[in-house]
Amino acid sequence: MAIEHVFLPVLLGDEMNAYGMARAFYEAYGVKPLALNHTNMEKIQQSDLWTFREIPRLHIEERFVTALKAIAEEFKEKKLLLLACDEFYVKKIVEHKEELVENFLVPYVDAPLAHQLLTRESMYELCAQFGFQYPASHVCTVNDYEDYDMPFDYPVVIKPMNMTKYATCIFPGKKKVYIAYDKDEKDSILRAIYKESAYRDDLMIQQYIPGEDANMRVVNAYIGQDGKAKLLAVGNPILEEHSPEGIGRYVAIMTTYHQELMDNVKSFLEAIQFHGFATFDMKYDDRDGQYKLLSIELHNELSNYYVTASGFNLMQYVADDYVRGSKQQLTYVKNKHLWTIVPNGVLFKYVQNEQLVMEAKSLIRQGMATDSIFNYKDMNAKRWLNVTLDNLSFYRSYKKYFNNKGLSNT
Repeated sequence: MAIEHVFLPVLLGDEMNAYGMARAFYEAYGVKPLALNHTNMEKIQQSDLWTFREIPRLHIEERFVTALKAIAEEFKEKKLLLLACDEFYVKKIVEHKEELVENFLVPYVDAPLAHQLLTRESMYELCAQFGFQYPASHVCTVNDYEDYDMPFDYPVVIKPMNMTKYATCIFPGKKKVYIAYDKDEKDSILRAIYKESAYRDDLMIQQYIPGEDANMRVVNAYIGQDGKAKLLAVGNPILEEHSPEGIGRYVAIMTTYHQELMDNVKSFLEAIQFHGFATFDMKYDDRDGQYKLLSIELHNELSNYYVTASGFNLMQYVADDYVRGSKQQLTYVKNKHLWTIVPNGVLFKYVQNEQLVMEAKSLIRQGMATDSIFNYKDMNAKRWLNVTLDNLSFYRSYKKYFNNKGLSNT
């Protein structure tokens, strides 16, 4: 029996991430995943690569396990591989892992380690033991933000630590992440968040590492059930999104080879007995020549498709490990490839490093570039219209918001 007939990926959460993962599963096995969310994912419902189902209140605590158990009963003849497409659903899965493993294959660590890695303060403390550098940081609360005396120099990055709750807040000048260049700007941002919105959770304030988008690095890893690293890749994000709701999200990545970074990530994950997917976001600091760790995610972000496009299908690694029980050798990705979700006109205009623009153009000419959303093999009339409109919106968005990460949107 073909593998697509015996297992079914079940994807929870963010629609853009889910699409890239569904595409990877389909390309590897011809299987169409089941995508679930508590809201309608109308943007990419027209895709033929998956089945989408809206489950109202799936995100509510008392509904989550019950809804998934019902899905398991419906597809009880299949092996169900459960994967989260955003941090919210990662946390839900690990919190209920003991109940879910009765019906699903769950490629996530247990809750204590997951929460340690997903909580910024404890993650930095753990990573420091293994030699990772990170920016000076401070946690600001609703109770102390007016008296907060910052122990490091400007500029600083300000970002909510509970993005799920922050996403529901509405106030003038709202952005996913802010950069404040002086005390007045920092105070204005804190007042806007805590006085003009309903957000009451903590904020992370970090010393800003100077440099363009291309100073970023992302390391993607898959660690098998046996606790051994199977795949590591390094991407050089050459352009990030700059719109208020998307600041910091990668929209173009070029694979690069950096053995030291991969060695460090491999040693760390194996030492803490990790398994599953991990994404490390870092930024190169020209001041001391060090890569500074910014965050670790346990879900595959939209940009993870750069690894698959480079010739190493990330979803195949987890399915071969959990469904097929295949033996996998360690691979460090070396293939050069360009991944993007923005039109070439945006890419060429807003990537600030001319050498990288030249490299991107060369990869495009050689056919070594992939847009994971604009997929010619999955393109009906409605989907073509939606994707085309989204591409046009990138031109407007970059013109309006490029390099504007303060409180003002002008």
